[in-house]
Amino acid sequence: MSAETFKRIFQASPVAVNFTPGRVNLIGEHTDYNGGMVLPTALPLGVTVAMSPCTDDNLHIWSDKFDDIAHRSLKDKATGHWSDYVTGAVIIANEMGLLSGGANISLQTTLPFGAGISSSAAVTVGVLKLAREMAQSSLSDTEISVLARRVENEYIGMPCGIMDQMAVAIARPGQALALDTKSLAYDLVDLPNDYHMAVIHSGVYRQLNEGRYKERKEECDTVKSALGHDDICLITDDEFASLKALPDVLLRRARHCISDHRRTVKSVACIRAGDYAAFGQLMIESHASMRDDFEITVPKVDRLVDDAVCFGAIGARQTGGGFGGCIVACVAKDKLEAWRDALLAVHPDAYWVA
Repeated sequence: MSAETFKRIFQASPVAVNFTPGRVNLIGEHTDYNGGMVLPTALPLGVTVAMSPCTDDNLHIWSDKFDDIAHRSLKDKATGHWSDYVTGAVIIANEMGLLSGGANISLQTTLPFGAGISSSAAVTVGVLKLAREMAQSSLSDTEISVLARRVENEYIGMPCGIMDQMAVAIARPGQALALDTKSLAYDLVDLPNDYHMAVIHSGVYRQLNEGRYKERKEECDTVKSALGHDDICLITDDEFASLKALPDVLLRRARHCISDHRRTVKSVACIRAGDYAAFGQLMIESHASMRDDFEITVPKVDRLVDDAVCFGAIGARQTGGGFGGCIVACVAKDKLEAWRDALLAVHPDAYWVA
């Protein structure tokens, strides 16, 4: 479908087309820029990107979510427009010698906006993978992920970690990516066949570039300065005790980073051992830490998580950067439909994502 759509929009066939999934993070939030472990999995939803190169420096970008075709240039800075992520990815691709000019690009997505399931990472990784294909480059998926993070950090100005880009570049549905964000070493962990990792949108929309994510990053940076290194997640209990002179709010931010990293390490072991009840409890504890120590949840999301567990999920938590978006819940497949219907009946603004 995407190739036909591209041809209708640009009156020519694309040179290359690919699909990049979205992701949901099962556990390990805000640990990826603090040296910790994360455990995301790919979704069946995602972004299909079609592209052909141009001989000049212009970009013409179409998306099925917007009415207009965005006309951009390789000289453009980020403006807050929806096409910034594509523009930034093409600029980085040119810097790396994967492209030598602009491009015609079409996007078709099944990912909802403002959900915290990595639509931006799917776009940037998708564009960079197509550029790699057209250049016949040997860049690895990990190297593509690092470039995609540069788009977010340097072009968009979003101080995110590496989790989203690695997850959508490497993981596939049914697999979790146990990623050490310090070394970028990873293992793929098979998820249980008899449980579903349900993704429910809370109905609260947010954008991470609105400032609150950046505020948490800056708070963590202050903790790092006090420590003398960047790996908050990896510090010992004694090192944490040495931070007692810091304001309470910063101690709570550090405590979340340490504890959620440790919960993520335990979660990998639980899934591999088939102890899903223990994994579910770790999800619940993770949400409490995000609510009380990192303060990135909102009351509507807290109620949704509480009810998800009350109605039968073995674990549930806020997922993504916070301040709205989605929850993820681990639910037995034979109870999934009844659980979903009961939860959505008492949360009319929420809706099923995957």
